[in-house]
This record gives sequence, structure tokens and C-alpha cells, in this order.
Amino acid sequence: MPTPKNTKPSSRKPLLYGAVIVVAAALLGFASYKATAPGSSSAGTTPTAEVSGDPQAGVYPELAKLARRDADDKLAVGRADAPVVLIEYADFKCGYCGKFARDTEPELIKEYVEDGTLRIEWRNFPIFGEESETAARGAWAAGQQDRFWEFHAAAYAEGAKEKGFGKDRVKALAQEAGVKDLARFMKDLDGEAARAAVAKDQEQGYGIGATSTPSFLINGRPIAGAQPKETFTQAIEAAAEQAKTTGNAGATGDTTTGSGDASADSGDSAK
Repeated sequence: MPTPKNTKPSSRKPLLYGAVIVVAAALLGFASYKATAPGSSSAGTTPTAEVSGDPQAGVYPELAKLARRDADDKLAVGRADAPVVLIEYADFKCGYCGKFARDTEPELIKEYVEDGTLRIEWRNFPIFGEESETAARGAWAAGQQDRFWEFHAAAYAEGAKEKGFGKDRVKALAQEAGVKDLARFMKDLDGEAARAAVAKDQEQGYGIGATSTPSFLINGRPIAGAQPKETFTQAIEAAAEQAKTTGNAGATGDTTTGSGDASADSGDSAK
């Protein structure tokens, strides 16, 4: 399993959200290992996660509380009061993340975001060194001009990660994404606000025990790796049914979507 290049164990605070998260962290860690262990399929497939028919099975309320439901979140798409929130922890250098972004995420958006069932909240989780960090800050900076999802699509396009994510390349991706003020983009890219936002997301990922990308939470249910679409469909529909049963269909009543259109891409475990 690849070791994240920028991990600093002494500064990490794993399992920040209570003892119950030990179980979720173990699940994420095991699934992540299975997805990237020696002998895993070279085709980049991930062992399918089991989703119980019981909508409450494998769900951790403390993890569900990590959904921000901020209508002004530039790195989210979908209604702030959607009954289901999918949180995605991902790295732009992760090949499996690109697979999820290209193959699965657009279909989830079409089927569940557009009808108000699902909200997707992105968390920058750069684990592969300096270029991962640069791409993450670039995504945040693009978001400040409402072009996060367009940047996301450009960065996860076939062959994009092979070109690297140095500053010049990230600027080119921003231009491709339609970012209008490139001078502001470059200033934001190197600004303290971008660094703080990325660090906040990254610490949250480490805090729940995520060790590879992509890792997901669906209303508090951990899922690791670019699982088949059916795994996400089952989890989303179970969460939506549970929200309907409990009457907990969103925290705010604000129906504003997060940021613009999601020309989403796809991805799986750290590669």
C-alpha cells in the first residue's frame, strides 16, 4: 500500500471524534488496504463494500455530524437541506479518485443531486506530497471564483495527473476551468486562507482514520475506495429512507446549492 508522502504522525490527531470512531477507522483502513495491497487487481478495481439492508447498520452518528451543510460552501453541490450528504476525501494525484470522478460521480449527481436527495461535499485530502497540496489549494482557489467543479473536472480528466500539478500546470487547469481572474487565482493559491482550508479538511480526514483516497461518508456510513456505483446507490437510498423515517431530512431548510455545476470526475484508493 503506498505510503502518503506528507504524513506527519507526530502532528496527526487520529480518532478525534470519540471512541466509536475506532470501528469506522478500522473499516476505512481495512478497505483501503484491500484496495491497494500487493496483489490487488492491476485494473484498479476495489473489493465491493457490503451495504446492509438495515439502513442503520454501519452508520455512525458522530461521523454524520461532519456534514457542514453550508449553503455558501464553494466545494459542494446539492441542496444544503438534502436528506443525504456524501462527504468525499480525495487527492487530485489519486488515480482511483479520478476513476470515481469520471465514472460514478456524474451519475450520482444526475440521479440524486438533481432531484434534491443528495448533497456532495468535497474535502481536500492531499496525501502525496507537494504537488497534491498545490492541486488542493488550486481547487480551493478556483472555488473562490465559483469554478471548483470545473477545475475538478479538468484535474481529473484522463491523462491530467500524468502531467503533474506544479504551479504552472495548476494555473493552466484554472484557465481551462474558466477561472476569469488568474492573477487573483495565483494570489489565492499561495494565500494563508487556502492553506488553512486545505489543512482543516486534511486533519478531518486523518481524524476519522482515513489513510488512503478516496474515502467517503454517506450520512455517517464509511465507504473506502472507488466502489461500484451500486455500492453508493444502496448507501444513498438506505440513508434517504432512514431520513424519511426519522423526519431528519436536512439541518437547515436552506435549499441553496453549494457551488455551481458539478462536471464531476471519479476516483478510488490512493495509487
